[in-house]
Amino acid sequence: MIPLSHFMILSAVLFTIGVLGVVLRRNAIMIFMSVELMLNAVNLAFVALARSLHTLDGQVFVFFVMTVAAAEVAIGLALIVVLFRTKGTIDVDEVNLLKG
Repeated sequence: MIPLSHFMILSAVLFTIGVLGVVLRRNAIMIFMSVELMLNAVNLAFVALARSLHTLDGQVFVFFVMTVAAAEVAIGLALIVVLFRTKGTIDVDEVNLLKG
């Protein structure tokens, strides 16, 4: 049986990679992929903790996180498509839609 600490370390590493991807990347698609990686790291932590505590609470939280992630992907990709059609790029440094 794999100890809980291994799952938590893996979850922390995945979350850190996701945070670095959000901070360092300029491509909107890569930023969304990094956010999804962070959400999956949290899901891994929830499932590992639920397994070690012998409860189903973690799986319930994972269900809600996956629902939010699916909605985020649908809306996020739609925004990226609209952004690409209007500006011709998905580089977040070159887009300044909120400037007056």
